[in-house]
Amino acid sequence: MKSSSPSRTQAERAAKTRRRILAAAVREFSRSGLAGARTEQIAQAAGVNKALLYYYYRSKEDLYAASMDAVFERLWSDFQEMMLMPVSAGERILRAVLQNFDRMLTHTALHGMMQQEMVRMHKGEEHRMNQVAERFMRPIWVRYEEVIEEGIKAGEIIRVNPAMVRYSSIGSTFFYFLSAPVTGLAFGTNPLERQALEEQRKMLAEYVGQALFMDRERGAQLAQAVLASTPMPEKINMRKHDHVMQMMQNAKPKSKKSEA
Repeated sequence: MKSSSPSRTQAERAAKTRRRILAAAVREFSRSGLAGARTEQIAQAAGVNKALLYYYYRSKEDLYAASMDAVFERLWSDFQEMMLMPVSAGERILRAVLQNFDRMLTHTALHGMMQQEMVRMHKGEEHRMNQVAERFMRPIWVRYEEVIEEGIKAGEIIRVNPAMVRYSSIGSTFFYFLSAPVTGLAFGTNPLERQALEEQRKMLAEYVGQALFMDRERGAQLAQAVLASTPMPEKINMRKHDHVMQMMQNAKPKSKKSEA
């Protein structure tokens, strides 16, 4: 068996170094944004010095752009893989809905960087939302609507505007997480506890199965089958939503004893 050539070994090491730097950069940028992130911390987390970091990425802005691309390319890749599954259009819609929900639970870097870019955009600062929308979000939404149209033509999905399906099936998840603080205060519960998340996830799949399928019984059965084959991730990271419980605790009336 031939050993790897020196040039190949060097290239493999370089690729691993780039991946380490990029992984560290994604974590730092998603937490602190472009302005708040420090290249010293990124280099330290990646196990390299700053000189080597700048050898691979010419500037902090270049590293940020590469981090954004890496995060959203993963989103696009996961979505494409699921859309190519050899199952009916209706099942792919159900799986896309659950994939989106699970992404909110696990892909904290994606949402952290998206939020950072939204803030920059609203402040009128230079941002990359145009590139994100054009390169990633638009193709995902267009492809999703194509699958909905495929299901309509096949007689599996009810005749409805595909954009409305996108808003109701995908948008409802974003609203659930965005409204969690108010929901918690209004009902005295934590919508982000695991039990509540599992129940919401289940209701979401059941709703899509009942509302969109021509054959509601089949839609309900398919929803249960998809739920059974794709359980909610065991490891979830809801630290970015810790403020929900904090807000609820702060909003509780103080007892007379505590005021004394």
